[in-house]
Amino acid sequence: MRKILVVGAGQSGLQLALGLQSHGYEVTLMSNRTPDEIRTGRIMSTQCMFDSALRHERDLQLNFWESQTPRIEGIGVSVAGPDGQRAVDWVGRLSGYAQAVDQRVKMAGWMETFARRGGQLVIHGAAVSDLDYFARMYDLVLVTAGKGELVRLFGRDAARSPYTEPQRALAAVYVHGLGPRPEHPDFHAARCNLVPGLGELIVQPVLTTSGHADALFWLGRPGGPLDVFAGVGDADRQLALTLDLMERYTPWEYARATEVEVTDPGAALIGRYTPVVRHPVARLPGGGLVLGAGDVVVANDPLTGQGSNSATKCAAVYLAAILDHGDAEFDETWMRRTFERFWRIAGPVTKWTNTMLAPPAEHVLGLIGVAEGLPVVADRFANGFDDPADFEGYFYDAEKTSAYLSEVAGG
Repeated sequence: MRKILVVGAGQSGLQLALGLQSHGYEVTLMSNRTPDEIRTGRIMSTQCMFDSALRHERDLQLNFWESQTPRIEGIGVSVAGPDGQRAVDWVGRLSGYAQAVDQRVKMAGWMETFARRGGQLVIHGAAVSDLDYFARMYDLVLVTAGKGELVRLFGRDAARSPYTEPQRALAAVYVHGLGPRPEHPDFHAARCNLVPGLGELIVQPVLTTSGHADALFWLGRPGGPLDVFAGVGDADRQLALTLDLMERYTPWEYARATEVEVTDPGAALIGRYTPVVRHPVARLPGGGLVLGAGDVVVANDPLTGQGSNSATKCAAVYLAAILDHGDAEFDETWMRRTFERFWRIAGPVTKWTNTMLAPPAEHVLGLIGVAEGLPVVADRFANGFDDPADFEGYFYDAEKTSAYLSEVAGG
């Protein structure tokens, strides 16, 4: 029986560990927190997962909360005008619904499932010296924890990483009591509100530790008027500041948020990080090799909501590659080839996210505006969140955008 060590208990690491376990591998999972510490800690992300990512969880029968979680049936886009009202407002319908499960719920539950099924769960904050030791004991070591000493083992891939500093200041809070959008009161959508030149507000349903809730998520350009959350450590204070900004910049969203309250003391998160792609293979001081996965190798800005989706697809690609490899050695060639299989999925995600972080080109502004009157355009844009590779056909190049819009307008 092949022995595999997975370091990190996030979306990618846990899904991969549980998948390998289901195929009879001897898996050790290393986490720096217990399930209870995760469940009672702070939120870790907003984690909206789209249909193709959710299917990977269903394939492994890990979709424990699917029946309880609100179904996100569309993606809405609003653009704030100079008068403080909406210059653009539309919603595109998803072909398959999306869902967001608080990672405190999912990761704690999956860790307990892994242990209950006989996996070896080690609660320990791994260091490089630990990996040096374990690399001699396991057939394969995967690092999926995206912060701290371990991630620094994996060098930045400059050719695939155009940014060298954070592009957004992030501030998310989970709330109860958000009212429906009056335009579609019975239709759940994730709403992206664009405030030109300043940043974005994302509003989406989520299942959290206390049931159904909504995430209010500001992404402000660093140094701008939305970058005001540094040092705010209290969830209630963060909500108050969030609402102040909503009242000023997105009053249509503020109108349904006048009765909200935080779901729990840990339901707030602030931070910023630089989008980066890293080289997937690291050599340890003792000569052993480890393979990076998930956020360790591809960390995009949360603007396009792709973090958990990319992580789950990475786990699926790696699982298939491990199963296909049989009893052969997990050498550097195999590691790099496996990552490149994942990059065929992650590359289009990274291109799209990095494009959305930059000031939009004129043809993109035109496309977003036209979508208000052409539902087929709105729907295609919405479904690009599930398959970002589709943007290649009509989004980046002005001539392709013009040709596409002429086609759909004429049809």
